[in-house]
Amino acid sequence: MEFRRIPGLPPYVFTIIDGLKIEARRAGRDVVDLGFGNPDLPSPEIAVEKLAEAAHNTRNHRYSASRGIPKLREAVAGLYQRRFGVSLDPETEIISTIGAKEGFSHLMWVLLQPGDVALVPTPSYPIHIWGPYFAGADARQVPIGDGTDAAGYIDRIIEAWELGWPKPRVVVLSFPHNPTTTVATKEDLQRLVDWARDKDVVLVHDLAYADMTFDGFRPPSIMECDGAREVAVELYSMTKSFSMAGWRVAFLVGRRDVVGALAKLKSYLDYGTFQPIQIAATVTLNEATEYPQEVSGVYESRRDALHDGLQRIGWDIHKPGGTMFAWARIPEPYRDMGSIEFATHIVSECDVAVSPGVGFGPGGDEFVRFALIENEHRIAQAIRGLKRGLTRL
Repeated sequence: MEFRRIPGLPPYVFTIIDGLKIEARRAGRDVVDLGFGNPDLPSPEIAVEKLAEAAHNTRNHRYSASRGIPKLREAVAGLYQRRFGVSLDPETEIISTIGAKEGFSHLMWVLLQPGDVALVPTPSYPIHIWGPYFAGADARQVPIGDGTDAAGYIDRIIEAWELGWPKPRVVVLSFPHNPTTTVATKEDLQRLVDWARDKDVVLVHDLAYADMTFDGFRPPSIMECDGAREVAVELYSMTKSFSMAGWRVAFLVGRRDVVGALAKLKSYLDYGTFQPIQIAATVTLNEATEYPQEVSGVYESRRDALHDGLQRIGWDIHKPGGTMFAWARIPEPYRDMGSIEFATHIVSECDVAVSPGVGFGPGGDEFVRFALIENEHRIAQAIRGLKRGLTRL
């Protein structure tokens, strides 16, 4: 049988390194896994306790609502008011999604169809590129750079819209950015909002790393910008901020007709997240308000350990301003290798697993991505392994 949509997907290159890691561990080698961005910190204790309590109530075993229970949406409104100074209407400007990937993918279905165009960053988190494709649209990739120039990326977005045809109707962005760790200021986002209002473009901002930034920087929500309600929606997830990856709790907020369109589609597709999870998420948002700062502090310490360690062994990388990753250009003595070959070399010679940059799009093949998912002791072990195995440095 000939399948639809699947034939156009490239091989998932991350599985290559994962397979090598598993093979090495079976052979008795201690591989430090800095590849898959799977948070290792526990979810807040209050979330676990409330989940268990709510799960014992059989009334919560029935179908829930795909939009999210009212108190959960109210809690999200409270978070946006506290964190960003933004007032949102829980009834019309907030919807719960089963994780940000589900929310983003289905959002593309209501914004795009065959013949439409979205502008997406490259390199990028894969669903940002493939979400428009699944909707039958063209994902026109705009280079985001090496992680140091958000303003230049916005210039390139505007240029790509001006030069392209048909005119893109959606722009996908995400700051702080995975994998490049690029951060943007409110002024950067305001310039994009002003432009989008003039061009009738919908901005989709994935704020997955809203609370995971370093050195005192606090990333803005695009909803803080003047006029954002007219052109923008934003995804906020509890995955990273609250270390609740497996819970699959996220939200789309912003422009109400877009939020309403997604709500209508989701009413046909799902009955929402298991209600005890929604109840636990509600309590967590309301009562564990300091937890994201605690999580951010842990990742900042790991960021420092990795960055400083790589600098000591002669691997110069840009110091990430946010996310739980480091985006590292392949050292000059190894530039003859692509990112898959280099990542393979690191596993086999250094006992360290990283993600090949090419897995994030064609702009990534000169880089590898480190995930800060091991503690400082394990990161120091990884640095020793890299020093031992990267003999050209």
